[in-house]
Amino acid sequence: MSAPKAVTVLITGASGSIGGALAEEYAEAGATLLLQGRDDARLQAVAESCRARGATVRAQSLDVKDRAALRSWIAAEAARQPIDIAFVNAGVNNQIDPASGVERWEAVENLVQVNVLAALATVDALLPGMRAQRGGQIALISSLAAYYGLPLTPSYSASKAALKAYGEAMRGLLAAEGVGVTVVMPGFVESPMERAFSGPKPFLWNPARAARVIRRRLAGNPARISFPFPLDFGSWITAVLPAALAQRVIALIGYGR
Repeated sequence: MSAPKAVTVLITGASGSIGGALAEEYAEAGATLLLQGRDDARLQAVAESCRARGATVRAQSLDVKDRAALRSWIAAEAARQPIDIAFVNAGVNNQIDPASGVERWEAVENLVQVNVLAALATVDALLPGMRAQRGGQIALISSLAAYYGLPLTPSYSASKAALKAYGEAMRGLLAAEGVGVTVVMPGFVESPMERAFSGPKPFLWNPARAARVIRRRLAGNPARISFPFPLDFGSWITAVLPAALAQRVIALIGYGR
């Protein structure tokens, strides 16, 4: 029996909860982890944890809003060795401004730069290498909020819906070239972002559990990974209901204004 193939995994937002858990999930002897994060102290802690598990780790502290630096880092790593799996995970959320009752424009602009523009820049930088090797897997970390916009998080919902649509389109575009694209749509996962969210948080998962599920399902190259089931099903239902009814349901369960 041949030894399992050594895997190279790139993760943006590796200093966050899901990103850090994904890094530790893939950290094993023979694996190479390429980790990006904005919180350098947290990023280095994750890197050391992964090295202790036997992985080779190269960590890069940078802000994904610096898209030129982001693309340069990815291109350099791809030239060094083929990237097998990439998690486009870096993201932020906004809170409603108590004074105005809506989101501050500066926060919205920042969110779109991180959640949308940086994510698309990451994918674009990965494509030359993956298309040349006719292989690789890109996982875009979206959210169940992509199904129907939540009044508590308008721009976040919009950004995750954009990633969902983009991932679905890119999957169809790249399938013939052997490059897989999967949209990952988690529900509530323990994190500072989750703790800042003011609405109900049913079926809350810890990051390690989410990472295990993502890794297991991603091996089958699915179009979508969404969890947990009860919240996933309920979120999907809101997307297919008439809009007026969906809005009433959203308000009834505590996600309204």
